[in-house]
Amino acid sequence: MSELAHSTIALEGHFARDFPEMAIPWRAEEAPDPQLLALNEPLAVELGLDPGFLRSPEGLRLLIGNALPEEATPVAQAYSGHQFGWYSPRLGDGRALLLGEIAGTDGKLRDVHLKGSGRTPFARNGDGQAVVGPMLREYIVSEAMHALNIPTTRSLAVVATGRPVQRETLLPGAVLTRVASSHLRVGSFQYARATNDMDLLRRLADHAIERHHPSAAGEANRYLGLLKGVIAVQAKLVAQWMLVGFVHGVMNTDNMTVSGETIDYGPCAFMEGFDPGAVYSSIDETGRYAYRNQPLVAEWNLARFAESLAPLIHEDDEQAVALAVEALNGFRQQYSATWFDGMKAKLGLPQGIDDGVASPLVDDLLELVQESRADYTSFFRSLGKAARGDVEPSRGMILDLAAFDAWLERWRAVSPDADAMDRINPVYIPRNHLVEEALSAATEGDTGPVERLLEAVEAPFSERPGLEYYAAPAPDSFGPYRTFCGT
Repeated sequence: MSELAHSTIALEGHFARDFPEMAIPWRAEEAPDPQLLALNEPLAVELGLDPGFLRSPEGLRLLIGNALPEEATPVAQAYSGHQFGWYSPRLGDGRALLLGEIAGTDGKLRDVHLKGSGRTPFARNGDGQAVVGPMLREYIVSEAMHALNIPTTRSLAVVATGRPVQRETLLPGAVLTRVASSHLRVGSFQYARATNDMDLLRRLADHAIERHHPSAAGEANRYLGLLKGVIAVQAKLVAQWMLVGFVHGVMNTDNMTVSGETIDYGPCAFMEGFDPGAVYSSIDETGRYAYRNQPLVAEWNLARFAESLAPLIHEDDEQAVALAVEALNGFRQQYSATWFDGMKAKLGLPQGIDDGVASPLVDDLLELVQESRADYTSFFRSLGKAARGDVEPSRGMILDLAAFDAWLERWRAVSPDADAMDRINPVYIPRNHLVEEALSAATEGDTGPVERLLEAVEAPFSERPGLEYYAAPAPDSFGPYRTFCGT
């Protein structure tokens, strides 16, 4: 049975075949004792894979790249990147492999990619390994983002390797199997541009258009169309992050996709007490990637993308720059429109409400929430109750009660839609203390807390009795939160 299931899995090699200049053929390291920690059965079914087979010993070996179909051509991808503003010409998959592309049941191609599968020629000083905690963090948070309807790479599985990995202490090793629309990044284009190979740059851009932005192919200037398409999807994505209080933590250009999907859940976190300056990453010493800076960083990254595409946009440098700048000017308007529409939805404001009424309602409320450091997720969820007449839960989180009562009066006068609010304001997010608790347990061999946390965050808008623990903010004893990359 397993051989039959295995033989029907087709891993295409489009990227490996079409971009040999950016792909080094490579194999995953053999895992001594693979053990399944998490399997995303609904995603497996979407990909046309049999979950029963994936749980078998042969299936586990497929998931970590140790037993691939004969025709598979796994590669480590090359890319450049600005990391915390500093340019690195040759980053690439140091501990990751693209196994190939798979056509899902909808016919769309998706990348199947490994993280923690061993050293590659891009590994520099790294050991190429990953450990259980950070790989399960990516699984939990990426699936939570998917459930929040935010574009994201997905996690298919986390498999323990049976190999200990040296970090601050010896920790159990693991491999994440990630699924994405593709792994094309701003850094991929920076790499192609740096080679000065215009044919490679053009092929890469055409590939991105075909796979992610097909409408650009019909425009008079297809490469300008590609730039505008990427600006649009990233403006929307970052606005969606801001609306749920998500802090990516490491918005380097190699972590920005051309598809508009969230990628690389390293030192990420969800904001609890509302603080525009929130930073969680232990390596972000200057706050470059703080919550409030995310739109500015996205715009900066997109300018690097525009620089990479410039020779394709126009052969005259000055004209290329002028066209690119005009396109980039659209980012702020698109971001602001998405964010403002999202805030109006979070407040249940009626369709067609005048901006002169809506804008002060949004701004004045955020000021009160910030002054109070109110829990961002709980507060917005509690407003649904306030719209139904029970104002105490939200009122209890605000310090300036007179100002809040005056705001409530203005807000309730426009008849907010409580049911619509409950469809967009989550009850459950992967709260940082719950994630840490689940990861610690899994590192010790108990995956029960991970499974229970996933059960909550995979249906974030539906309040369920018995899951109050997963809706509550961190206790004071949890203290300031710091996250780490795990490399």
